[in-house]
Amino acid sequence: MTDRQPQWFHFGPLVFDIDAALALIAHAPRDTRPLDVTAWATGYGLNRLDDPDRTTVNLIGPTSDSLDRLYAMSTDLTNPVLLGLVRIGDTPPAGLLIDGVHRLYHAWRKGVPHLQAYLLTAEETLHIQQDRLLGPGGTSFIRPLA
Repeated sequence: MTDRQPQWFHFGPLVFDIDAALALIAHAPRDTRPLDVTAWATGYGLNRLDDPDRTTVNLIGPTSDSLDRLYAMSTDLTNPVLLGLVRIGDTPPAGLLIDGVHRLYHAWRKGVPHLQAYLLTAEETLHIQQDRLLGPGGTSFIRPLA
């Protein structure tokens, strides 16, 4: 038996600690909410991944060669996905699927109308968010010259 690898979700310069998110949910249990599979799959461009005549690029979802379809089709659709609420500047927080893209693809391919989702608050999302350039806790990987 091998040790489980830590799970991270990368979105631009942001990195989300999925293990920390799951720990938050375990510490503060909450009900799941239904996630509209068609709407989210469309938003993430999953409905266009297999189109041979694609003329668009996904800005938020995976590229056609980065989604492991065989793995996706083996995922457990009863396992809730994770949504974080992310603030960019002074805008209101917006939902971001931080764990479950493979499950979303699987559900979309099978015509499942909804997946269950845990929703993190904006504060919880900020707590599990790190900056790839600045490092954990927002500190720089680059040390100042002495």
